[in-house]
Amino acid sequence: MPNVLYISTDGLRPDAIQKAHTPNLQAMMKRGAYSLRAQAMMPSVTLPCHMSIFHSVPPQRHGILSNTYVPMVRPVKGLIETLYDAGKRCAFFYSWENLRDLSPAGCLELSKFIAYRGNPQEADDLTVEKALPYIGAFDFTFLYLATIDEIGHDHGWMSPQYLNQVEHVDRLLGKVFEALPGDMVTILHSDHGGHDRSHGTDSLEDMTIPWMMMGQGVKQNYELSKNVSLLDTAPTVTHILRVNSPKVWEGQAIQEAFL
Repeated sequence: MPNVLYISTDGLRPDAIQKAHTPNLQAMMKRGAYSLRAQAMMPSVTLPCHMSIFHSVPPQRHGILSNTYVPMVRPVKGLIETLYDAGKRCAFFYSWENLRDLSPAGCLELSKFIAYRGNPQEADDLTVEKALPYIGAFDFTFLYLATIDEIGHDHGWMSPQYLNQVEHVDRLLGKVFEALPGDMVTILHSDHGGHDRSHGTDSLEDMTIPWMMMGQGVKQNYELSKNVSLLDTAPTVTHILRVNSPKVWEGQAIQEAFL
């Protein structure tokens, strides 16, 4: 059974993949199944969208509507708790501490929060450096890359600085892809896009994201015809790992992507 790596590229717009020099992201699309018109959740903000990714319900259901975590009034079992209850081993590597609440206490085999100071462009370098020795060591690994969003806020989405950072992250992804074991399935997508120096609206620039998957049992060079959203990621992971999804989840496994 393959292991799963999920890479979250915060703030990556699909049109940036086309405009910047991104040989590794382009290669991932050729090696797998993808959509360049997948949809984020509204509000298109980092913590609400990640809560939806990991719990497969919209923000109106899990109740997190900003980057401040609040406990759910009606709790939804998330991806990590579901995998833990099935005996799977999970790991997190991330540089934005607000994401610590994506997993209940005690459900992660390994969690590394990478604190950084100074140039925000360096955060993803450190995160990838810490994660590389563990790629393939767990049933499910979450790798969060923050800097594309950081540069978008500082300089503007689709600015030269933003596109340069997309290219830098693409080079880091090349290192990750080189470390992948042959039986691993990798899912990569962003949480939201952005416009000007912000995001959070229902505009196409904020809501449209890339969604990609490659690895064992996945079609190659295949553009998905199904409408894909953030809610579909957790059910796709449980499908790959042969774990039953909670009935309350609203997304569906992307069956179209598999051979």
